[in-house]
Amino acid sequence: MTDTRPRPPRALSTATATATSTDEPVVVDGRTLSCEDVVAVARYGAEVVLADEVIPRLARDRAVVDDAVDRQVPTYGLTTGLGSRSSYALPRDELEAFSVRTVRGRANAVGDPLPVPVVRAAVLARVSGIAGGGSGVRPEIPRLLVAMLNSRVHPVIPEVGSIGASDLCQLAHVGLVVIGEGRAELSGEVLDGGAALRRAGLAPAELGPKDGHVLCSASPLAAGQGALALHEAAAVLTLAQAVTALTFEGFRANTSPLDARVLRTRPAPGQSLAARELLALLDGGELSDPRRARRVQDPVSLRCAAQVHGSLHAALDFAGAALEPELNGCGDNPVVLADTGEIVSSGNFHTPALALAFDTLALALTQTASVSAERMRRLLDPAVSGLPANLSPYGPERSGFAPLAKTAQALVAEIRMLSAPVCTDPRHGADAVEDDSTNAALGARRLTTMLVRLRQLLAVEAVAAAQAVDLAAPAALGRGPGLLHRAIRELVPRLDDDRPCGVDVDRVSGDILGSDDVRGALRALAGGAS
Repeated sequence: MTDTRPRPPRALSTATATATSTDEPVVVDGRTLSCEDVVAVARYGAEVVLADEVIPRLARDRAVVDDAVDRQVPTYGLTTGLGSRSSYALPRDELEAFSVRTVRGRANAVGDPLPVPVVRAAVLARVSGIAGGGSGVRPEIPRLLVAMLNSRVHPVIPEVGSIGASDLCQLAHVGLVVIGEGRAELSGEVLDGGAALRRAGLAPAELGPKDGHVLCSASPLAAGQGALALHEAAAVLTLAQAVTALTFEGFRANTSPLDARVLRTRPAPGQSLAARELLALLDGGELSDPRRARRVQDPVSLRCAAQVHGSLHAALDFAGAALEPELNGCGDNPVVLADTGEIVSSGNFHTPALALAFDTLALALTQTASVSAERMRRLLDPAVSGLPANLSPYGPERSGFAPLAKTAQALVAEIRMLSAPVCTDPRHGADAVEDDSTNAALGARRLTTMLVRLRQLLAVEAVAAAQAVDLAAPAALGRGPGLLHRAIRELVPRLDDDRPCGVDVDRVSGDILGSDDVRGALRALAGGAS
């Protein structure tokens, strides 16, 4: 018989958690949550604290909700049904039960459980969205969500269920745990939601009118997972710059295209910053002087690295600007305006800008992947690189790195497939009224896979570039390439006779390109140019 019980989500990494201090709590005020804050809570277990002004703000909003209930004001999702049933007036004595049914009836996501860091990021994003005001939820609800984060009670959220018109079918699984139902992970064990709360010393919440809808509303899964993806994408961009610099050293590339005077003649977004970072990484080596280059003009994958990586810088800026309002804004419908005592219909749950930004970032990552694979291929070609064929120090009876180029192309193919835009394929919800959606949560989720594959691809290029450096034997390496080359050679010996190289790539991808210490050191070297 097939075991259909939920599997535990992947837990916080203890090894990673020790690399970053969690002494400082993340204070949530609904205005200033950053990607770094999300990472601190989601990946490193930082404590979450509500700012002093949050509870009084929520209490003022809740008074407006209570007044609307008392006066039986027709209000979407409060005194009326939801979606296509919005014209149905709910009996007063049914409002609390309707809140509970709202949660139970929307917990319809399917698939493997989302990893714990993604769940934590989503819950934190929802807390931040509530903290800024406008939802009208009872203050006890965000208090419990914060307590769940700090007690490590992680609702089991299946990975598929959002079409980007609120993440309601997935966030409802959080709501189930809030009311003591559903499933939750605690200390690596999946329990009934109520049992997990009790073991953590917490009690389920009693839902009042509108509370169930608030628990399912907005796009905190897209925002939370998107924040994790943007943070990782920025780190991978630094890795791409460092690996490119290592390839420059092995290829003996010409750095004249990085000249600030040249770039100012056509100031494309991000390219000057990317060029400064590359030059900063190369500082201390011979290539800072273009006259030390082997060729007058290099292939586009090297010559235009600053343009390609600059476009990724620009895509990250665009995505950051789209994400900030989702982390710190009210994505509820309707919105409570405490100053005027109104509850107003809203389209704030709709996230076309965020979905477009995730698609843009996916395309920029694909451009970065494509040139990485091409740089690796240029290193293998003796007519272009001036190095031994396939970077083998022996003759044609050795394969060298030629088979590894196929792995690089396979990674590019997968990355390119995942880059297909999702924001232009709206799925429809409730008949007649929910006729557009953004797929923002899907856009964020596929970025996670893309970034893993891109890091593996950069590891392929790095392994080949380290071999190229050994064969080219420059008198001095730049500080960035030198750091990376030393780190690689501590784990992976140079290639003499043919051997399996996939394991080398995996070690470089995980232990070097995935290392917080290496990333921090490379960021410091590249950041001197910013």
